[in-house]
Amino acid sequence: MAPRVNRIRSLLFLGCVVGASAACSSGAKSTPDTSQQNPTDTGLTLSDLPLSKATSSELDDFATGDVLFDLPERPADGLGPLYTRDNCGSCHTDAARGPGFVQKMSVVEADGVTAAADQSALAYGHTVHPLLVDPAKTPIDPPPDDPSVRVTTRVGPPVLGRGYMEAVDDAEIERVEAEQAAQGGPIQGRINHVTYASEANPDTRFFNYQKGDLVIGRFGVKARVATLDDFTADALNGDMGITSPLRPTEFPNPDGLLDDLKPGVDITADSVNGRAMYMRLLAIPKRATGHDAGAALFTQVGCSTCHVPSLHTRADYPIAALADIDAPVYTDFLLHDMGTALADGMADGVDGQAHSRDMRTAPLIGMRFNRTFLHDGRALTVSDAVNQHHGDGSEANAVLDGFSALSAEQQQQLIDFVSSL
Repeated sequence: MAPRVNRIRSLLFLGCVVGASAACSSGAKSTPDTSQQNPTDTGLTLSDLPLSKATSSELDDFATGDVLFDLPERPADGLGPLYTRDNCGSCHTDAARGPGFVQKMSVVEADGVTAAADQSALAYGHTVHPLLVDPAKTPIDPPPDDPSVRVTTRVGPPVLGRGYMEAVDDAEIERVEAEQAAQGGPIQGRINHVTYASEANPDTRFFNYQKGDLVIGRFGVKARVATLDDFTADALNGDMGITSPLRPTEFPNPDGLLDDLKPGVDITADSVNGRAMYMRLLAIPKRATGHDAGAALFTQVGCSTCHVPSLHTRADYPIAALADIDAPVYTDFLLHDMGTALADGMADGVDGQAHSRDMRTAPLIGMRFNRTFLHDGRALTVSDAVNQHHGDGSEANAVLDGFSALSAEQQQQLIDFVSSL
């Protein structure tokens, strides 16, 4: 076992023994108290911890994946020829939100919101790739002086508790979609049925999807990706230019380069799966108690219609601590029309069945670690994020009207509750 892995495992053990026995012996939703740990020495922080009920073998997998997750890729490793970031942790530092981000671009109509039918000005796709590795000479940037091209930002989301999210049974997501439709109100979430884009993973313990299968998307701001191994392979390929058996082809680029400084496929499927296992085993940070009044108001005004407090997981999910439980994810995984104010102008087909104005309900996990909110970081506080759900055509308008009708004290109780999640 690598020295850093030994340090991580030792730290986790000490966290359970010294001052945190209650947290370590509680249910799967708890995490050890690490307030006395030294994050500089280990790379761990209050957010970056494994499931409290992880097995010894799973702790090994977690520690190994943690190292891979933060490992910078170099040109000799296959970085590029074009890229945006050189490691997973740059967009998900300590498994939390950002600070790294990607920029997306789309040709839009004069209103700045509606995607144009003709996207041919973006010959190399809708993602900005500003960084180069020799022999690449030409980045993928927005066309200069073209006001019809809108550039937007997507801040790297937290990856905390993503195993809980992956474990949620498809039937639960379908149930919530049907319930919202039956209510007949303005909130009409839709599953993003997406085409599985990776090659088949040789590790079939979690899924046995084949390229081209129609699956339920659940990860990404528009639920474009269905599984954490696909999420990992997609990010390695699309953000770093790192190919793998799941994504063996470099993305198109202006110089017509078909490979990088490392000939052939850059990393193994095990390397992809190691990073995915790290995310699967990340705990949901322990949540503060004492917010019962805010939790009741959260339900009363209708926030919980989309931010569903818990959904049940598959009984056969391979991580026992996450199988057949109520996962406290605070999302419905559905796409919602959030109106023109939050629309990003993205063309149809880029994010599965999502349109410009559609956003997947963000899971409310590890909120206290966020420094910005909403998909592009435009909101600097939870209160600001809540209020920006209101806008022309937003499904959330009636809920925001209910929030506005609360007293100032009640509004703060609700905000405090969300902030504690």
